[in-house]
Amino acid sequence: MFDYLIVGAGFAGSVLAERLATRSNKKVLVVDKRNHIAGNAYDHYNEDGILVHKYGPHIFHTNSKDVFEYLSDFTDWRPYEHRVLASVDGQLVPMPINLDTINKLYGLKLNSFEVEEFFESVAEKVPVVKTSEDVVVSKVGRELYEKFFRNYTRKQWGMDPSELDKSVTSRVPTRTNRDDRYFTDTYQAMPLHGYTRMFERLLDHPNIKVMLNTDYHDIIDFIPFKEMIFTGPVDEFFDFKYGKLPYRSLEFKHETLNTENYLAAPVVNYPNDNLYTRITEFKALTGQQHPKTAIVYEYPKAEGDPYYPVPRLENAELYNQYKKLADETPNVHFVGRLATYKYYNMDQVVAQALTLYKKLTEKSDEKPRKPAIAGSTALVNKMVARDPAKS
Repeated sequence: MFDYLIVGAGFAGSVLAERLATRSNKKVLVVDKRNHIAGNAYDHYNEDGILVHKYGPHIFHTNSKDVFEYLSDFTDWRPYEHRVLASVDGQLVPMPINLDTINKLYGLKLNSFEVEEFFESVAEKVPVVKTSEDVVVSKVGRELYEKFFRNYTRKQWGMDPSELDKSVTSRVPTRTNRDDRYFTDTYQAMPLHGYTRMFERLLDHPNIKVMLNTDYHDIIDFIPFKEMIFTGPVDEFFDFKYGKLPYRSLEFKHETLNTENYLAAPVVNYPNDNLYTRITEFKALTGQQHPKTAIVYEYPKAEGDPYYPVPRLENAELYNQYKKLADETPNVHFVGRLATYKYYNMDQVVAQALTLYKKLTEKSDEKPRKPAIAGSTALVNKMVARDPAKS
């Protein structure tokens, strides 16, 4: 008998497994369809021995001291402040837009006060900011919107910014100083030995069993458990009763290059050129020393693994129908980006998982779920062997 069946070995599932096992002495089974732990944050050493992020760059940043200190129990950190350049008009300029972006793009020598006046002079008045287009044009005007945002958003989301909720472009600030950091959070760092090693430590407890390459449907009637924590797509859990929730997916093209460095920044965005949105050079993120370098191209697409919930009003309304079902489902807890249909950062998912753990520990009445067929825990395997390259 397991106390909890956790579906998904990403941040939400792994954090809850660790808390329940170590703090509450609960028996936990974690299952995942993939052949690895760590969800989309999974990293590994490629054939050339370079640490790469399989599902694109994952940059950790947070303003939450609690979240940072919690994860610090499972990893040492490499200080890292993320920087991005955008390829615009044949030049590489800082992104988010700042003082240097404007001066380089237009051949000007403005100071912080003058660039603020510049933004005010080109900004369009928008009575009510509703869409992603509204957010940008109300801050920096139509021309910069066209140069930096419109086509990038079209590639990323498959629709015009005027069709998307304001939350999409609100994530990207505009600065009047020379600060070229992509994030300004208090805590900015990368796991010193990678994300997968951190997840291995999260899940390294005798109360936790992990089954990979496993669809929970295949074992749910054979392994007894009391409650479920579900981190997958909420519409899938309910067999798409109200229809599919829209997601955007990504295709990744990884390459190893016979050169020590390739990009002028860890990430370069391509808003107007090429079918891909950006290129990432992993050594710039990890600090690894290697005579070769590894990069990845990102190609957004409509079908494939669900990565980004599409923020539109009608999608929120559809999700609310599933949320009502979720709230009414006994002994099943929905947590994480896919299960709550929210575009969360990694630290937000960790915070959400820690919050759910507190709620679970406040519960006193636990009723076991009996399986349709009595099963054997012999079906349960400890997680797959650690990648020898990481040892």
